[in-house]
Amino acid sequence: MIKDLMTNKPAKLFALMSAFFVANALIAECIGGKIFSLEAVLGIDPVNLTFFGESNLSFALTCGVLLWPIEFVMTDIVNEYYGPKAVRRISYTAVALIAYAFIMFYLAINVTPPDWWLSSNTAKGVPNMQNAFSAIFGQGMWIIFGSLMAFLVSQVIDVTVFHRIKRATGEKWVWLRATGSTLISQFFDSFIVLFIAFKLGNDWSWQKVLAICLMNYMYKFTMAIILTPVIYFIEGRIEKYLGHETASKMKRAAMGKDEEPFTNIPTAG
Repeated sequence: MIKDLMTNKPAKLFALMSAFFVANALIAECIGGKIFSLEAVLGIDPVNLTFFGESNLSFALTCGVLLWPIEFVMTDIVNEYYGPKAVRRISYTAVALIAYAFIMFYLAINVTPPDWWLSSNTAKGVPNMQNAFSAIFGQGMWIIFGSLMAFLVSQVIDVTVFHRIKRATGEKWVWLRATGSTLISQFFDSFIVLFIAFKLGNDWSWQKVLAICLMNYMYKFTMAIILTPVIYFIEGRIEKYLGHETASKMKRAAMGKDEEPFTNIPTAG
């Protein structure tokens, strides 16, 4: 079985993409506690927009958004070559491992540290290591729950929209099904996480939730457009790695028109 995995190019590619997908999602969750100013990064003044009566809105974004656009690119690539079942499989795996990671974070926060460790980094401006550790890894449970639910729902929507567009257009217009499915799914992703984390969890007003949701979606919308050429680049590399015939068989299998992507495909070292 291990030999088959190591000699079957589609299987090796799926294993690599799955590992990257899960790792990328976990890293995005771990760094999501930091907020950054997009305008400051770009060296421009805050945009100070007004939506739904909420004024002085700027692009203050969680660092997790640096990685989530890559996650949706990976979703579309997996969808293209392995189909919706494969996307659901790696999505459920990612959610399970993220949940496991946060359980471990919770346990790590609550074990009792030795006294010497608490002040071990005072010289570096960290007077209490336990408080610092808790602040970094102890994200609010509503935010964690909201993020996981948003991820699951948006993945299902992305897969559904992707395949409906592909059934209507065939192999043409990769940009339409990839970017279109991402634009739709990211809207729901932005709304769900804010609704659960801040409407249900912190009783924010609807106006504030919708205004911040729109700001987040504007960023994600822009990134989805910018990253469209990346999809073509990755598909080109995959075609070169697998060969045109194998890649075509996998695409047909992903649409349910041929054999499963890991079977009846020539193997190579």
